[in-house]
Amino acid sequence: MILGIDTSLGTAVAVIEPDGVVVATADSPNPLGHAEAIGGLLEQVLTSAGALTHVAVGMGPGPFTGLRVGIATARAFALGRGIPLVPVPSHDAAALGLLLGDAVAGADGTPPFAVVTDARRREFAYSVFEGTDDDGVAVRTTGPLLAPRDELDDRLAALGAARRDVAAVPAAMVALAASRALAAGRTLATSEPLYLRSPDVTLPGAPKKVTA
Repeated sequence: MILGIDTSLGTAVAVIEPDGVVVATADSPNPLGHAEAIGGLLEQVLTSAGALTHVAVGMGPGPFTGLRVGIATARAFALGRGIPLVPVPSHDAAALGLLLGDAVAGADGTPPFAVVTDARRREFAYSVFEGTDDDGVAVRTTGPLLAPRDELDDRLAALGAARRDVAAVPAAMVALAASRALAAGRTLATSEPLYLRSPDVTLPGAPKKVTA
């Protein structure tokens, strides 16, 4: 079983079986308060979980403060259980969820589309995808990148990608993307978080010298 965690937008956790069957899922759409929410959400899903084999974590793009809560939690959990950590780009997980939804709806082929998430400060983060490959993993062709709000649609039009705004990244899709990558012997992301920006709070510089 795989535990999925994502805090790139709200806070989401889930446990799935390797074939994608969702055992338990819980989330909070609040884009703030990740640290306050994640413990309770984990408690909810773990009561229904058997022996976990992996922890999958969304690596962003996302804001510094929120994203690091999920990544730190996933790393600590994996270390405590002695199981591997599998990094997954959050946009890839969101794209996989959209593609599966299209398939269930009977969509006859999915044209290139962009997963778009709110990056705040009048900007959006986006990644462009073109279906899935033979391993069932979403194929990302562009991104993730940042775009000013007023430029995004022109950029997507130039790429021939339909815009699909995403308000939440399902943790079950993070876990499923990890499961498919593991089955194929692939790595989807490095261990480096995809922060949207550097943190606003930085260490102070050296104190100024006082002259007489």
